[in-house]
Amino acid sequence: HISKLSVQVQGSAKPRLQTRLRTGPNEWQTWGQFLYRLSTILDVQNTAFVVPVQDDFGEPTGIFPVLPSRCEVLQYSGEPWLRYQFSTGEYAAVEMASCGILTRFQYSDDLFGDDNAALTPTMELINIQNQGISEGVKSAATFRFMARVNNFTKTEDLAKERQRFTKENLRGEGGVLLFPNTYSDIQQIKSSPFVVDADQMDSIRKNVFDYFGVNEDVLQNKAYGDAWSAFYEGAIEPFAVQFSDVVSKMLFTERERASGSFLMATANRLQYMSNTEKLNVSAQMADRGIMNRDEIREIWNLPPLPDG
Repeated sequence: HISKLSVQVQGSAKPRLQTRLRTGPNEWQTWGQFLYRLSTILDVQNTAFVVPVQDDFGEPTGIFPVLPSRCEVLQYSGEPWLRYQFSTGEYAAVEMASCGILTRFQYSDDLFGDDNAALTPTMELINIQNQGISEGVKSAATFRFMARVNNFTKTEDLAKERQRFTKENLRGEGGVLLFPNTYSDIQQIKSSPFVVDADQMDSIRKNVFDYFGVNEDVLQNKAYGDAWSAFYEGAIEPFAVQFSDVVSKMLFTERERASGSFLMATANRLQYMSNTEKLNVSAQMADRGIMNRDEIREIWNLPPLPDG
């Protein structure tokens, strides 16, 4: 959903840069791809760096996300620099003042967000549950027996008898297991692997949902109307606000921002209403002259009329 945010550039500062940003963040990505990757990096590492793409004269021509795990902050001439590595192994560096930093759960570090160690116990429970299911499937396809063997007094004789029985009965193409009269108390061993019940598993899954601020309806694309608006305000809007502020401060000087130049990521929340709610809003807003035809058509995912 974050990848569907609409990125808009306002103001009169740096017109060449604004023209480039209206078509995309850089020459390799669309805005949807950029926002998707940036959001993923932020969720996984709780820190995301945005670095400027510069031309031969050092002027910014776009922005690009980099992995914090491939970054390090260095001091050079009394000024902090961000040194980052590309997937090809090559390095680049840029002043920290020219970079943007997005964070989540920022507490112990002045620049970076904390890791996701708080979620580790829950993920271990999920991993153990998956292992239990896997072992249960394997055990269901395995037959094991236990029996008492008479007239054997030496450990070596028991080992030889075990090897003989295995070779003659369990290494063929199937058939009947034959137990001689030296065996007694023959019984099958049935293993019952422990699997977490449905209520406990729902509680474990809810811990993951709570940690990331989502729910099952959102993940399965069932949320709309007020439910989607609540998800937008709790999970998407904080990212949009932080991204807008960080990139605006990164690309525009304080004077340019004071003059009204900024970058903003927004979403049309009305598109996620039910059809009945859309119809009601369209009628009420049109009758009162609050919205024009093109704005109403946007709610219904329709293109604007010719000539506006």
